[in-house]
Amino acid sequence: MSTMLDALPQQPRFATAREPMTEETPAIPPPPRGVSAVTRPPGITLAPRETDVTKQNQPLVHSCPCGFCAAANRQELETRFQWMFDFMTTTKQDPARFKETISKLNRTGLQRMASLMTSDSDYFLEIARNEHGSKRMQNLLGKSDDVDALFCAAILRIFLSVMTDKNASYVAVRAMRVFDGQKKESMCELILHHALHLASDQHGCVALNEIITDLDHPYYRNQLLGVVSHNALSLSYDPYGNFVIQHVLRLNDLHCTRNIVVRLRGYCADLSLRKYGSYIVERLLEEEKSMFVVVDELLKCENDRLVRLARSDYGNFVVRKALEVTKKEKIRANLFLGLVHKLKPFLPLLRKSRGSNIAAILDSVC
Repeated sequence: MSTMLDALPQQPRFATAREPMTEETPAIPPPPRGVSAVTRPPGITLAPRETDVTKQNQPLVHSCPCGFCAAANRQELETRFQWMFDFMTTTKQDPARFKETISKLNRTGLQRMASLMTSDSDYFLEIARNEHGSKRMQNLLGKSDDVDALFCAAILRIFLSVMTDKNASYVAVRAMRVFDGQKKESMCELILHHALHLASDQHGCVALNEIITDLDHPYYRNQLLGVVSHNALSLSYDPYGNFVIQHVLRLNDLHCTRNIVVRLRGYCADLSLRKYGSYIVERLLEEEKSMFVVVDELLKCENDRLVRLARSDYGNFVVRKALEVTKKEKIRANLFLGLVHKLKPFLPLLRKSRGSNIAAILDSVC
């Protein structure tokens, strides 16, 4: 396929979005022969009529007094956009066939393909938001440094739009895994800058968790964990941010966990009354140092508040977990007996409520 692309006449050159034109920018490949175009899915607005380059008042082609040449080139460009969109997103495209087609492209062919996809931000995002388009973009990443550079520039231009979309975010996550050097650092800078926004977004929090897990740059990893732990309190109460706190705690980074405990001290009982907050507190009970902080806070609760917690929908799991982890070792015996002492007067109530599991533990020592 690369030979076919190389043999085609050169078309007008244009740069990627918001970047100056250079002579090194590869020509855009026309649709390869033998690959049929299909109608775009209903409701999808395909490639815009103006590229980011033209939006900056940069001429796409040389001016023509009659205007006919410009119109012809415009239609040719839109045809290319249409073909590429169909090639990347159609459900009729067999994944194996796509990979085979890509494997036959040489460096120049891959660069031309990536150049067309990244030439307009709206067009790039439309493909990335498509489930199949996202997967095929991910397959293109890591093929060559030239392709990665084009994708990196495209992602950076519309970073938040990519990172907060269900399918497009996978392209950014994959990019972070294959990028290195300046490309990875540029991505890391934006991730740090927008970390809290991403953590509080439905899809952004998932992408952020993936990046935190895979990030192999020590400086940026520590910086990112620092941002998360410093904002642990607000994120713990956030409907999506709490998933980031849960994820970070599972990494067992002692410094980060300690910082989270410091931020959540005094709020563990209140968080235990909330569905996702209770998951965070349960996780803290699994670590030795943070366990003492949580149990100490439970012991300081007034008797009626502790029993309300033990009978609540989510708090009962926290109280039961506290009893289980303090019962295991002798060095925690005082903590265990302290909880038993505060809960024992309410044993009849606990037997009749969601605290029945707690009642069973109390019965075993009474």
